[in-house]
Amino acid sequence: MLFDIGGVLEVVDDDTWQEQWWQRWSDRAGISRAEVDARVEDADLPRIDVTTGQAEEFWSGLGSALELDPEQRGTMRADFWDAYCGTGNTELIEYARSLRGRARTAILSNSADGAREEEERRFGLSEIFDPICYSHEQGVNKPDPHAYLLALDRLGAAPEDAFFIDDHAEAIAGAAAVGIRGILHRHNAETITAIETFLAGGAPVAAG
Repeated sequence: MLFDIGGVLEVVDDDTWQEQWWQRWSDRAGISRAEVDARVEDADLPRIDVTTGQAEEFWSGLGSALELDPEQRGTMRADFWDAYCGTGNTELIEYARSLRGRARTAILSNSADGAREEEERRFGLSEIFDPICYSHEQGVNKPDPHAYLLALDRLGAAPEDAFFIDDHAEAIAGAAAVGIRGILHRHNAETITAIETFLAGGAPVAAG
Protein backbone atom coordinates (compact mmCIF):
# COMPACT_ATOMS: atom_id res chain seq x y z
CA MET A 1 0.00 0.00 0.00
CA LEU A 2 1.54 3.24 -1.19
CA PHE A 3 0.10 6.37 0.47
CA ASP A 4 0.40 10.06 -0.29
CA ILE A 5 0.67 12.30 2.79
CA GLY A 6 -0.89 15.76 2.31
CA GLY A 7 -4.65 15.46 1.79
CA VAL A 8 -4.52 11.72 2.61
CA LEU A 9 -2.63 10.94 5.83
CA GLU A 10 -2.82 14.61 6.75
CA VAL A 11 -6.00 16.67 6.79
CA VAL A 12 -4.99 19.67 4.71
CA ASP A 13 -6.28 21.16 1.47
CA ASP A 14 -3.35 20.81 -0.89
CA ASP A 15 -5.09 23.02 -3.45
CA THR A 16 -5.45 26.09 -1.22
CA TRP A 17 -3.06 26.14 1.74
CA GLN A 18 -0.04 27.39 -0.18
CA GLU A 19 -1.79 30.39 -1.66
CA GLN A 20 -3.34 31.18 1.72
CA TRP A 21 0.11 31.00 3.31
CA TRP A 22 1.67 33.29 0.70
CA GLN A 23 -1.17 35.77 1.10
CA ARG A 24 -0.83 35.71 4.89
CA TRP A 25 2.86 36.56 4.70
CA SER A 26 2.33 39.12 1.97
CA ASP A 27 -0.06 40.88 4.34
CA ARG A 28 2.35 40.60 7.28
CA ALA A 29 5.20 41.98 5.19
CA GLY A 30 2.94 44.82 4.05
CA ILE A 31 3.48 44.24 0.34
CA SER A 32 1.23 43.05 -2.47
CA ARG A 33 1.15 39.47 -3.70
CA ALA A 34 2.44 40.65 -7.05
CA GLU A 35 5.39 42.31 -5.33
CA VAL A 36 6.06 39.15 -3.30
CA ASP A 37 6.12 37.10 -6.51
CA ALA A 38 8.50 39.57 -8.13
CA ARG A 39 10.86 39.59 -5.16
CA VAL A 40 10.85 35.80 -4.90
CA GLU A 41 11.65 35.49 -8.58
CA ASP A 42 14.50 37.99 -8.28
CA ALA A 43 15.85 36.15 -5.22
CA ASP A 44 16.37 33.00 -7.34
CA LEU A 45 15.71 30.73 -4.38
CA PRO A 46 16.86 27.10 -4.53
CA ARG A 47 14.21 24.47 -5.16
CA ILE A 48 13.55 22.55 -1.97
CA ASP A 49 10.94 20.20 -3.48
CA VAL A 50 13.51 18.11 -5.39
CA THR A 51 16.75 18.82 -3.50
CA THR A 52 18.11 18.40 0.02
CA GLY A 53 20.56 20.50 2.00
CA GLN A 54 19.36 23.87 0.74
CA ALA A 55 16.59 24.65 3.20
CA GLU A 56 18.64 27.18 5.17
CA GLU A 57 19.56 29.04 1.99
CA PHE A 58 15.92 29.01 0.89
CA TRP A 59 14.49 30.36 4.14
CA SER A 60 17.25 32.92 4.58
CA GLY A 61 16.78 34.14 1.02
CA LEU A 62 13.00 34.31 1.38
CA GLY A 63 13.27 36.24 4.64
CA SER A 64 15.65 38.72 3.02
CA ALA A 65 13.40 39.12 -0.01
CA LEU A 66 10.45 39.99 2.22
CA GLU A 67 12.62 42.18 4.50
CA LEU A 68 11.67 40.25 7.62
CA ASP A 69 13.62 40.45 10.86
CA PRO A 70 15.05 37.26 12.44
CA GLU A 71 12.06 36.72 14.71
CA GLN A 72 9.63 37.14 11.83
CA ARG A 73 11.65 34.70 9.72
CA GLY A 74 11.43 32.05 12.42
CA THR A 75 7.71 32.62 12.78
CA MET A 76 7.22 32.42 9.02
CA ARG A 77 9.06 29.10 8.80
CA ALA A 78 7.12 27.59 11.70
CA ASP A 79 3.86 28.84 10.21
CA PHE A 80 4.76 27.21 6.90
CA TRP A 81 5.17 23.79 8.51
CA ASP A 82 1.98 24.13 10.53
CA ALA A 83 0.08 24.90 7.32
CA TYR A 84 1.94 22.23 5.34
CA CYS A 85 1.30 19.42 7.82
CA GLY A 86 -2.26 20.30 8.85
CA THR A 87 -3.56 17.70 11.29
CA GLY A 88 -3.18 13.94 11.22
CA ASN A 89 -5.89 11.85 9.57
CA THR A 90 -5.96 9.61 12.63
CA GLU A 91 -8.49 7.14 11.25
CA LEU A 92 -6.51 6.42 8.10
CA ILE A 93 -3.15 6.39 9.89
CA GLU A 94 -4.43 3.85 12.38
CA TYR A 95 -5.98 1.79 9.60
CA ALA A 96 -2.59 1.71 7.88
CA ARG A 97 -1.06 0.58 11.17
CA SER A 98 -3.62 -2.25 11.32
CA LEU A 99 -2.41 -3.58 7.96
CA ARG A 100 0.83 -4.85 9.52
CA GLY A 101 1.15 -8.53 8.68
CA ARG A 102 -1.30 -8.22 5.77
CA ALA A 103 0.44 -5.70 3.55
CA ARG A 104 3.55 -3.56 3.47
CA THR A 105 2.76 0.15 3.89
CA ALA A 106 4.87 2.89 2.33
CA ILE A 107 4.66 6.57 1.39
CA LEU A 108 5.22 8.41 -1.88
CA SER A 109 4.81 12.15 -1.42
CA ASN A 110 5.77 15.39 -3.11
CA SER A 111 7.52 17.31 -0.38
CA ALA A 112 9.77 20.13 0.78
CA ASP A 113 13.14 19.76 2.46
CA GLY A 114 12.40 19.41 6.15
CA ALA A 115 9.18 17.44 5.70
CA ARG A 116 10.65 14.19 7.02
CA GLU A 117 11.63 15.78 10.33
CA GLU A 118 8.43 17.83 10.71
CA GLU A 119 6.01 15.02 9.84
CA GLU A 120 7.89 12.48 11.91
CA ARG A 121 7.79 14.79 14.93
CA ARG A 122 4.05 15.30 14.57
CA PHE A 123 2.83 11.89 13.42
CA GLY A 124 5.57 9.27 13.91
CA LEU A 125 5.09 8.00 10.36
CA SER A 126 8.22 5.84 10.37
CA GLU A 127 6.56 3.56 12.93
CA ILE A 128 4.06 2.52 10.26
CA PHE A 129 5.47 3.27 6.80
CA ASP A 130 8.67 1.97 5.23
CA PRO A 131 9.99 3.23 2.92
CA ILE A 132 8.96 6.89 3.05
CA CYS A 133 9.74 8.26 -0.41
CA TYR A 134 9.91 12.07 -0.45
CA SER A 135 10.34 14.04 -3.66
CA HIS A 136 13.00 16.29 -2.15
CA GLU A 137 15.08 13.20 -1.38
CA GLN A 138 14.33 11.27 -4.59
CA GLY A 139 14.85 14.35 -6.79
CA VAL A 140 11.59 13.97 -8.70
CA ASN A 141 7.94 14.89 -8.17
CA LYS A 142 4.78 12.96 -8.99
CA PRO A 143 3.38 12.48 -11.59
CA ASP A 144 6.75 11.91 -13.25
CA PRO A 145 6.92 8.13 -13.90
CA HIS A 146 10.37 7.98 -12.32
CA ALA A 147 8.89 8.93 -8.92
CA TYR A 148 6.73 5.79 -8.89
CA LEU A 149 9.45 3.56 -10.28
CA LEU A 150 11.86 4.66 -7.57
CA ALA A 151 9.25 3.86 -4.92
CA LEU A 152 8.61 0.44 -6.43
CA ASP A 153 12.33 -0.27 -6.50
CA ARG A 154 12.65 0.63 -2.83
CA LEU A 155 9.65 -1.59 -2.05
CA GLY A 156 10.98 -4.43 -4.17
CA ALA A 157 7.51 -4.66 -5.72
CA ALA A 158 6.10 -5.04 -9.21
CA PRO A 159 3.54 -2.43 -10.34
CA GLU A 160 0.68 -4.93 -10.28
CA ASP A 161 1.42 -5.71 -6.64
CA ALA A 162 1.12 -2.09 -5.49
CA PHE A 163 -1.92 0.06 -4.73
CA PHE A 164 -1.65 3.85 -4.57
CA ILE A 165 -3.76 6.35 -2.61
CA ASP A 166 -3.58 10.06 -3.50
CA ASP A 167 -5.90 13.07 -3.44
CA HIS A 168 -4.88 14.39 -6.87
CA ALA A 169 -6.16 12.86 -10.10
CA GLU A 170 -2.93 13.60 -11.98
CA ALA A 171 -0.94 11.63 -9.39
CA ILE A 172 -3.29 8.65 -9.74
CA ALA A 173 -2.98 8.91 -13.53
CA GLY A 174 0.81 8.96 -13.18
CA ALA A 175 0.66 5.76 -11.16
CA ALA A 176 -1.64 4.12 -13.70
CA ALA A 177 0.81 5.00 -16.47
CA VAL A 178 3.39 2.69 -14.90
CA GLY A 179 0.86 -0.04 -14.10
CA ILE A 180 -0.06 0.80 -10.49
CA ARG A 181 -3.75 0.66 -9.57
CA GLY A 182 -5.11 3.16 -7.10
CA ILE A 183 -7.90 5.32 -5.79
CA LEU A 184 -8.46 9.06 -5.72
CA HIS A 185 -8.88 9.69 -2.00
CA ARG A 186 -12.03 11.59 -1.02
CA HIS A 187 -13.33 9.84 2.08
CA ASN A 188 -11.70 7.42 4.51
CA ALA A 189 -14.45 4.82 4.24
CA GLU A 190 -14.26 4.73 0.44
CA THR A 191 -10.47 4.46 0.49
CA ILE A 192 -10.45 1.71 3.12
CA THR A 193 -13.02 -0.27 1.12
CA ALA A 194 -10.90 0.07 -2.01
CA ILE A 195 -7.80 -1.15 -0.17
CA GLU A 196 -9.67 -4.12 1.26
CA THR A 197 -10.97 -5.00 -2.21
CA PHE A 198 -7.46 -4.89 -3.60
CA LEU A 199 -6.07 -7.02 -0.80
CA ALA A 200 -8.84 -9.56 -1.33
CA GLY A 201 -7.86 -9.87 -4.96
CA GLY A 202 -11.05 -8.23 -6.16
CA ALA A 203 -11.75 -6.48 -9.43
CA PRO A 204 -9.51 -3.53 -10.32
CA VAL A 205 -10.50 -0.40 -8.43
CA ALA A 206 -11.50 2.65 -10.45
CA ALA A 207 -9.09 5.55 -10.22
CA GLY A 208 -11.91 7.98 -9.45
